[in-house]
Amino acid sequence: MTAYQKQCITLQAAPKTWLITGVAGFIGSNLLETLLKLDQRVIGLDNFATGHQHNLDEVQGLVSREQWNNFKFIRGDICQLQDCQAACEGVDYVLHQAALGSVPRSLVDPITTNSVNIGGFLNMLVAARDAQVKSFTYAASSSTYGDHPALPKLEDHIGKPLSPYAVTKYVNELYADVFARSYGFYCIGLRYFNVFGQRQDPNGAYAAVIPKWTAAMIQGEDVFINGDGETSRDFCFIENTVQANLLAATTQDAAAKNQVYNVAVGDRTTLNQLFATLQSALAENGIHYNKPAVYREFRAGDVRHSQADIGKISQLLGYQPEYRFAQGVHKAMHWYVQDLTSA
Repeated sequence: MTAYQKQCITLQAAPKTWLITGVAGFIGSNLLETLLKLDQRVIGLDNFATGHQHNLDEVQGLVSREQWNNFKFIRGDICQLQDCQAACEGVDYVLHQAALGSVPRSLVDPITTNSVNIGGFLNMLVAARDAQVKSFTYAASSSTYGDHPALPKLEDHIGKPLSPYAVTKYVNELYADVFARSYGFYCIGLRYFNVFGQRQDPNGAYAAVIPKWTAAMIQGEDVFINGDGETSRDFCFIENTVQANLLAATTQDAAAKNQVYNVAVGDRTTLNQLFATLQSALAENGIHYNKPAVYREFRAGDVRHSQADIGKISQLLGYQPEYRFAQGVHKAMHWYVQDLTSA
């Protein structure tokens, strides 16, 4: 039995109260689904800036009525300290997912990205500290590695940030470390590497590559690849990310706290390989996409290659990714096809 399986059994036997910020978003709603299925009490905070009511509605349809009654939703904004304070009241564990993601968005509007990702983060830290929550786990980012060329990425070796978004996520880590040193309030940051899966929004200018390409393929539209297609990423299926959050939040190991961890699978997949894998998974679902990809210029702020070393999170938290890249794509594809063909 894995560390995660053991922890799920422990939680189900003794339910706790969790706060998920950004609960109506992609990662937040998947955390909500898992926690409710484990009979946990969950408070969700969201202002619907990037999240969606339909994500919450979908989760409601996947859990029992009793489990859904364990969920309390607060419509609020992490940029408002009083909303953060209200959400943290009586909470055991905080999973802070709320942020403005996207490198391109941060290049267009660095001020808003800074306000939400740094100001909002600090509000949540203060509120959680004052509420004396048991743990504070937050979404960090692989963008923090910036221009550091070495592969795979090791947590202690970072370069210069390549975007305002990357700056904000690094500042989160600095603030978390200062709160540990100044107040004894220990946090865990999870540097996500290209998370994908069900309920990831395919729409909008800043949609992530997998849902965006999948939507284009289903609709018979062109798929655009930035650069030559040999740019690579460590794509991480959502259920691996959920596992990392729950293990981080509940760890009792003092050495595991006040740390940042890579959350990934430790693989590299090129954009050309991604394109072929999506074609294959769609074909299994009866959709055949035969158009060639359209190549265009590299995108500003993007790193060329990204791959995580997951030794630290495996050793200190017992993390074992359940899904490799292709497995995750094939599992998620049924949801994408259902969602996009019924829209």
